[in-house]
Amino acid sequence: MNRFAVFLITCGIVLNVAAQTEHFTSFDGVDIAYTDQGLGSPILLVHGFLNSGRSWQNTQIEKDLLEKGYRVIVPDLRGTGMSDKPQDDIYYQNDAEVKDLQLLMSHLKIVRYDAIGYSRGSIVLAKLLTKDERIKKAVLGGMGIDFTDPEWDRRLMFAEAFNGNITETTQGAVAYAKSINADFRSLHLQQKYQPVTSIKDLAQVKAKVLVVVGDKDMDNGDPVALSKVFKRGRQVTVPGDHNGAWKTKEFSKKVLRFL
Repeated sequence: MNRFAVFLITCGIVLNVAAQTEHFTSFDGVDIAYTDQGLGSPILLVHGFLNSGRSWQNTQIEKDLLEKGYRVIVPDLRGTGMSDKPQDDIYYQNDAEVKDLQLLMSHLKIVRYDAIGYSRGSIVLAKLLTKDERIKKAVLGGMGIDFTDPEWDRRLMFAEAFNGNITETTQGAVAYAKSINADFRSLHLQQKYQPVTSIKDLAQVKAKVLVVVGDKDMDNGDPVALSKVFKRGRQVTVPGDHNGAWKTKEFSKKVLRFL
């Protein structure tokens, strides 16, 4: 960012320019792409399945965070976007995505930060909450309590779908993945080795946690039950379904009030 841009942001003037993609090498040699905008208090945005960091661009929540002066850090999780898409199981095992996020924030020399996840991004963030005490507040969007089950049928179903075993429930997601030329092997491995965080471990999280779901979004289990697991958890509902709720003004309003 040039000095004039820094001056404008310092003066409270938000620039409507595309974020420049940067890269860092993670613990196992995988290249992770990310964007880093703003100069204020850092906040990490974690995208969902069949998405990349670009899915946050031009959303109400991203715009509002930048206008409020946050430093907004948005990675492409491994296997997505402009990050590497390794094809072997070993690159997704043992919470590799979580380690990427920890190392990214260390790479950027972040001491304390907030974080927002949506859909599968909330699942990754939930595990990160148990690993990284630098997080002050976290928002888990579009998620209920079901991901805490190691044998969650929905996870297993989507892992199978991207391994060739498509069902009526998963055919829409598979069709969309084909339309965007997504990497099916990586998608399969993302689901196969998706982080699983126990209720016991979530109960030890010290950060404040807000669970936000749309009023037409209950596919991932009970959000109220999830919020009650945390020592400092709460739950709110906004209008919309799973694919739309996080893009609304109401979602942004609830999140900013919490932050």
